Amino acid sequence: MARDFYEDLFTIGRSKRLYDRIKRRASVLNLQNTRVGVKARRGDGSFGELVPSAESSNEDGYAVGRGPIATIEIGVEVKILFKAMIKQIDRVINDLRKQAEHFRSKHGHPICVAVVGVNYADHCTSYEGVRSYVTDGKRYKHPIQEAADAESRLLRLAAPEFDEFLALDFEANNEPPFAFSWRDLNQTRLKYGAILARVSNRYENGT
Repeated sequence: MARDFYEDLFTIGRSKRLYDRIKRRASVLNLQNTRVGVKARRGDGSFGELVPSAESSNEDGYAVGRGPIATIEIGVEVKILFKAMIKQIDRVINDLRKQAEHFRSKHGHPICVAVVGVNYADHCTSYEGVRSYVTDGKRYKHPIQEAADAESRLLRLAAPEFDEFLALDFEANNEPPFAFSWRDLNQTRLKYGAILARVSNRYENGT
């Protein structure tokens, strides 16, 4: 997801500065979220200035180069809430808040983005070896019973730490044929497109 976000920023071409730096390999993607000489927790993908004298690499099908970075210009953290959401919500919020803090640590003023998928399926199945467990709505809550509450807590307690926070509502029950759908495809497209535009604008203007 993180690498695709940067590809989409490049593809829409809303920021000439971003587009040019990607084309020149002045800024690249580091999927290990490491800055040379700076210790930080691992995020899902950081985009920043290529270390001088370092070489970038290409990945087939992708425009954004890969390589070691000296600074973080854009940081993306991705989380998925699939089931038992309220049980894990405090940990997820804490992880998100800490990641935003680490994106901003040491040097620079990166654009911090969080993307969180929230499952609204009416039931789901999990697997442990050969055994399977289906939510029953009582002891094991169905995703849809917890999704709205979980999303509300994320927006209230984690979103303020990020420049952009995108909650993506989906439905997946984890059962053959493992179907997946967006809860509202058109709304998802609009929300995602709006964030791409705003991040592009921030980058172009250096804010």
